[in-house]
Amino acid sequence: MPDFAVLARVSACLLVFSSILLPANGQAQSRREGVAAQTLAERMDAAESRYREALVKVGNNDPDGITESNAALEDMEDVVTACGKQRGCSVPRMLATYKRLLKAGADARAAGDEADASLADDDDLPTGNVPDAASAASLLSEDGERFVRMVQFNPAVQAGIRRWLTDMRPSLMDSHENYQYMRHLMSPAFKRSGLPEALLFGILAKESNGKAHAGSRAGAVGPMQFMPATGRRFGLGVDATGFDTRYDPRASADAAAAYLNERFAEFGNDIEMWLAAYNGGEGRAARVYREFGGRKFWDVDVYNQFPPETKDYVPMVIAAAWLYLHPDEYGVRFPKVDARPATFTLERPASIYELTICLGNSGSRDGYMRALRNLNPRYEPDAWIPPGTVLNGTARLANLYERRCAKGERAELARQLVLSDARGALVGGPPKKPVEPPVSTFTPDASKIATTVATGVPTPPGQPRVHRVSRGDTLVSIARQYACDAGALARANGLEGPRYAIRSGQRLRLEGCAN
Repeated sequence: MPDFAVLARVSACLLVFSSILLPANGQAQSRREGVAAQTLAERMDAAESRYREALVKVGNNDPDGITESNAALEDMEDVVTACGKQRGCSVPRMLATYKRLLKAGADARAAGDEADASLADDDDLPTGNVPDAASAASLLSEDGERFVRMVQFNPAVQAGIRRWLTDMRPSLMDSHENYQYMRHLMSPAFKRSGLPEALLFGILAKESNGKAHAGSRAGAVGPMQFMPATGRRFGLGVDATGFDTRYDPRASADAAAAYLNERFAEFGNDIEMWLAAYNGGEGRAARVYREFGGRKFWDVDVYNQFPPETKDYVPMVIAAAWLYLHPDEYGVRFPKVDARPATFTLERPASIYELTICLGNSGSRDGYMRALRNLNPRYEPDAWIPPGTVLNGTARLANLYERRCAKGERAELARQLVLSDARGALVGGPPKKPVEPPVSTFTPDASKIATTVATGVPTPPGQPRVHRVSRGDTLVSIARQYACDAGALARANGLEGPRYAIRSGQRLRLEGCAN
């Protein structure tokens, strides 16, 4: 928010300035002087309007708001300086603009103070309702007193900050970069529910590092790591195309917001208990909450009811959230990425692997594979995606695709690398020829044609064909040969990871293969 203290200081300086530079003796103005003075007055009015519009943007979390408000203030200062030099121009009239803005700022702050006071007086909120936007957002806001105390006086959270800033700093940076690409998909759910965005980031960083396809040994998957049963409760699971929506950033954020609001209804303002339930199970958290009469998470008897993983999880999420809000205080410079959302349409068959190679890493240290996968979670990285498919990306990605991937030397090089087969290096065996991806005639409209598993690969009509395994074949090489998804091929033939062992002479059903 623009600092109204700056307005006050500028106003005081201009008051002194006006006493020095006011035109003396009420000298008559010429027509030209009157026009010049009126022009300055109009400039001041326009700058005030721009400043007020900028404040609206700031209130709506528009990143341009701060820049525009500062520019408007600079315009006002320039006008007052010019007014002091222009005969017939009234500096006190210009100064009235600053007074109006100061009063507006004071009124806004007074209203905010009243809201904060009413919240502070209501420590025992009823647990039967989800929080409204104002009260929930204040729980973990940048200037929230409770969160400040938590960081300043809780050694567990301080230790979490230390870990994020040392051996886990790369994970923190990766989480932030990954989140920027998905922010437009995930943050609206938390804002609609009155939940702080910093909490979303903290959970995301600890759960998945912002990787949409992350999975745990226990079976939790997706950017917010939902277990199958919990996911189903909140609308997540396998859809009509076979895609598990737990991997979808927007859907998983919607579910996480609903889950946390449900925990608010159960535990009130105890954010730590929300997080303990998120990690250690809501059943355990509810039992502990009941047995210990609603005592807080940091009460030693309550704390010791949770497993070590949860004891570590809670302060680490809070620490990541705090760093998201206050990076400068800890010398953190999060990577800046151009994450403006945009789409682009494939002009020829491609895979995420091929696109990653031809796009390069201009503007990104690690390239765009993670961004492509996060924004298009239904496609496996080695699956051929038919032409005409609209992929989600950013403005930069759309531009790079047209320049490097639609056609040209870089596109051909990427395709050659993706189609390469290591068996081609062997001497004396049958020649291995790179298999070109098919020019698909399938429509990408999922409502018109059945699709297989989470890749969205169209299922050709008729019975699936069969491949007889030869010596040297691997599941991946067969999948590339027939332009199908290796994971789908394994599932269709009952092969289990991680080795997906196949034997010479075995017949594999080529379900979902387009070639």
